[in-house]
Amino acid sequence: MIFHMTSKKPVLLVGNGAREAGAAEEIYRLIEKVHIPVLTSLNTVDMVQDKERIGFIGTYGNRAANMIVAECDLVIAAGIRLGLRQIGNKPELFAPNAELVRVDIDQAELSRQIKDNEEKYLVDAREFLLRLLEEDIPDYTNWFERCLSLRDYLESKDDELGNLAIKKIGSLLPENPIVAADIGQAMCWTAQSLWLKGREGRIVIGGSYGAMGVGLPYAIGASIYYGKKTVYCITGDGGFQMNIQELETIAREKLPIKILIINNHALGKISEVQEKSYGGRYAQTTFDSGYSVPDFEAVSKAYGIKAITLQSYDELDRYKGWLMDDEPCLFDITLPWDTKLNPKIEFNTMEVMPRLADEVMEKAWGLLRNE
Repeated sequence: MIFHMTSKKPVLLVGNGAREAGAAEEIYRLIEKVHIPVLTSLNTVDMVQDKERIGFIGTYGNRAANMIVAECDLVIAAGIRLGLRQIGNKPELFAPNAELVRVDIDQAELSRQIKDNEEKYLVDAREFLLRLLEEDIPDYTNWFERCLSLRDYLESKDDELGNLAIKKIGSLLPENPIVAADIGQAMCWTAQSLWLKGREGRIVIGGSYGAMGVGLPYAIGASIYYGKKTVYCITGDGGFQMNIQELETIAREKLPIKILIINNHALGKISEVQEKSYGGRYAQTTFDSGYSVPDFEAVSKAYGIKAITLQSYDELDRYKGWLMDDEPCLFDITLPWDTKLNPKIEFNTMEVMPRLADEVMEKAWGLLRNE
């Protein structure tokens, strides 16, 4: 037996290794068979979608997902490397109440010791999950429903304007869309708050594979790969400027790419570091410190691509037709320059910040622990 039968609160963590192994079907089968909560890495937040999605773990992960890891008693990590931004720099604080089972095809990754008594399997993630499906595993419906209740209770507690903008976008997208997310605040807001309808959609995230600016090239590549299919590119004002010339490619090739710029007129993640760690001494990240943005609507129209500047994400409702037609378009969605990216894990403590009110957290832990 691979599964630890004494476990009362197990979780399955999946990452890009599970995607590359083609294990999506097996993940859903495991959820349906035994109702085990499945959490993901940032790069593979779309591996579990629709009503089964709980979120991703790590530095900017969903608060509910990180709380579930802190409470669980078994972690099965399949094709997820459990790197620094997922477990912090003090491994003993990661899943402190849980046994750990790690599955990877890279011996070098498994050579890193996270827990003293962890079990390791040098095997393909899909093959491993197929083995699990053959085992007589208890049903964890009660634990699964508690995790979903926690997710639903906390769902709006950490919302910043960036999250609300992403939720508005998600509400207008069709079933099973393809979304390319750029690096920066927009990427994290997308990973935190973009719930896809259906199980076949994709959120292509830069993660550690590219720098700011990858969103538009990712969208172009995805559209061409899928036969000039519609792709939704969610980007920030800083990232978009780094490959703004690719508007020419979109116009020339007539690619139906819908560009949604979450524009807070700042290099958001960098300015947050300058604010929190350097006493608000901004440098080349805000308008007053040497950073600015052009008129994106005018630039887009210069390339022959229809565009509109919106003062609020709520105005997107008036342009739903633009999101559904077969033409490229650009939305410049304005947010305040100091819009924050929350929640965030404190690096040395694994505590999720900002702190919520005591009564909120007491109820949250009570939902998870069935108290």
